[in-house]
Amino acid sequence: MKKLLLPFIAFAMVMLMDSCNTAKQIPYFQNIDTLSLAASRGLFDAKIMPKDQLNITVHTSDPAAASPFNLSVSRTLGTTGSFTTGGGSLQTYLVENDGTINFPIIGKLHVLGLTKSECEQLIQEKVKPYMAKTENPVVTVKMASYRVTMLGALGSRVIPVTTEKMSILEAIASAGDLSIYGKRTNVLLIREDATGQKSIHRFNLTDANIFNDPYYYLQQNDIIYVEPNSVMAKNSGIGSSTTIWFSFIGIVTSVASLLVNILRN
Repeated sequence: MKKLLLPFIAFAMVMLMDSCNTAKQIPYFQNIDTLSLAASRGLFDAKIMPKDQLNITVHTSDPAAASPFNLSVSRTLGTTGSFTTGGGSLQTYLVENDGTINFPIIGKLHVLGLTKSECEQLIQEKVKPYMAKTENPVVTVKMASYRVTMLGALGSRVIPVTTEKMSILEAIASAGDLSIYGKRTNVLLIREDATGQKSIHRFNLTDANIFNDPYYYLQQNDIIYVEPNSVMAKNSGIGSSTTIWFSFIGIVTSVASLLVNILRN
């Protein structure tokens, strides 16, 4: 009788060991208490990329001085179906593939690779000669199209980044975090540079070295893919008959354990 029960007991032990190994892969930053975070020091500044959309505003003490540089687009339809005149919203500037924008009065400006503050300083220097010497224009630049895309075992969504700064952890949290079916040791980043060249990078969320990773902060248009773990992959192929079979094995294992206890007594 005991020999017949041995296969069922062995099966139960294998399942238990597998669940223990899976549990060890779930917690984040498992070695953080022994890790130096010195390499993570430094502030992040996003760089302007081709196809970014920039909101640019020039401020002066005399509104008339800044008016030629603040083009506006009206969004109001008239009774004839045409756009009416009015203040509307400020013009958005698309960064061309060559890294330039076409700015009023100034013309072509090369902004590729600049940070927001560097772009503001460049435009300030370009518009100042067109104003009175007493004017000190203030320029504000905002990336209107900054976003990252999340795919895989945490759902699919596009996340807008209003602060122009988002870490891999903030992106995952914004998507609702990984379920227990997400593979934490192999999170894939797909990135495109200013020339259109794609590159990949992989994160291990169980390793606290992620804080020292140069890819920790995401660029605009980054794509994050979370691979499903083996449990989710196996479950996706289970049909109704397979589910019944696993239920039957579970029942038999429970009965076998009960019989072992009875025989011991």
